[in-house]
Amino acid sequence: MTLLSVLDLAPVPQGSDVSRSLANTIDLARHAERLGYRRYWLAEHHNMAGIASAATSVVIGAVAAATRTIRVGAGGIMLPNHAPLVIAEQFGTLAALHPGRIDLGLGRAPGSDMATARALRRNLAGDADSFPQDVMELMHWFQPAEEGQRLRANPGEGQDVPIWILGSSTFGAQLAAHLGLPYAFASHFAPGDMMAAIRIYRETFRPSDRLAKPHVMLGFNVFAADTDAAGQALFSSLQQAFVNLRSGRPGKLPPPVPGFADSLHSGERAMIDQALSCSAVGGPVTVRAQLDAFVARTGADELMVTSQIWDHDARVRSLEILADVSEDRRAAA
Repeated sequence: MTLLSVLDLAPVPQGSDVSRSLANTIDLARHAERLGYRRYWLAEHHNMAGIASAATSVVIGAVAAATRTIRVGAGGIMLPNHAPLVIAEQFGTLAALHPGRIDLGLGRAPGSDMATARALRRNLAGDADSFPQDVMELMHWFQPAEEGQRLRANPGEGQDVPIWILGSSTFGAQLAAHLGLPYAFASHFAPGDMMAAIRIYRETFRPSDRLAKPHVMLGFNVFAADTDAAGQALFSSLQQAFVNLRSGRPGKLPPPVPGFADSLHSGERAMIDQALSCSAVGGPVTVRAQLDAFVARTGADELMVTSQIWDHDARVRSLEILADVSEDRRAAA
């Protein structure tokens, strides 16, 4: 059966603030653990009023401390923003505090605009092009130190921190396959190259001491409610946020506007229909059918579910409905 995990973008809804958003993140993680989700990931974004997880490793530590069994990690850390040694120390510390529960997903985008990337104090020249070398350097810091090695990641050295490659193009698929690492594709907002990336990753995968066979995780939006109409209304918050982002007006997550998509002109509607096509939206029966169709089409080993829902209680309820749907699928199988 396809595993289900949660990607929490730590949304800051309109009318709320970062403190409430982070409290909601911890509460949602506890619910995800209770409901049997495999892992709970947070993502690095900067200079975005609607996302509270910029200090990603700090939030991961808070979530891990508030839970007991669920795996917690980054989906992902944008490696061009950081020296690999610093990330090895941060996630080595997390792994020492929460043994066997920490994941590290790595992306090569800055997770922000270029002005913000400069403010992060990294040299921008060639950073994205050096991503493969940075990944391999980071993997090195987690290895046991060699005799005479003067520079070590402590904490970090010798820690078992699973590394994932994230991507929204075929580049990451090739790198993950070459290094023998698990691969996560950002199909929840950039599905264009999804099928090509899956094919390249599976066909060119080279087994490693970290992973014996390919493992594909796909981002998937889920807006589950008790009825189809209620699910569509919840989905309108993400639709609004996406239009605002693409129009250069990012902000906090808007409240639902039923029928919002019908108010868009044809170009905007086509844009969000394409970008958000990997989604299950509606009541339990509809969500089950859309989930089944997506898994059948992709053969995903794992889905990383994200739900940008304005009301926290409705977001918890969406996870509950999806867990019930998953249990029904498991029983049927």
